[in-house]
Amino acid sequence: MTTYILLINWTDQGIRNIRDSAKRLDAAKKLLAGVGGSFNQFFLTMGGHDMVAVCEAPDDAVMAHFTLSLAMGGNVRTETLKAFPEAAYRDLIGSLG
Repeated sequence: MTTYILLINWTDQGIRNIRDSAKRLDAAKKLLAGVGGSFNQFFLTMGGHDMVAVCEAPDDAVMAHFTLSLAMGGNVRTETLKAFPEAAYRDLIGSLG
């Protein structure tokens, strides 16, 4: 599984309907699980982004499908970061000449 960090911001529509946000999170978790992925962690944040999620998916296409499906709902905008765990980081650095 590949790890992804999602930086999430509410749209105007999403913040107007903030009371439904927890239900939308539950639906997003179900949607990602339905395509073979999972939410590992979720945070409400202060600063440049409203929320941050650490997720896993089988591949980039699955994560792209998931984030596009979220965007179609009109409540959030996401920025997706592909994350390399420490072991992969060490392998990459170790392979440099």
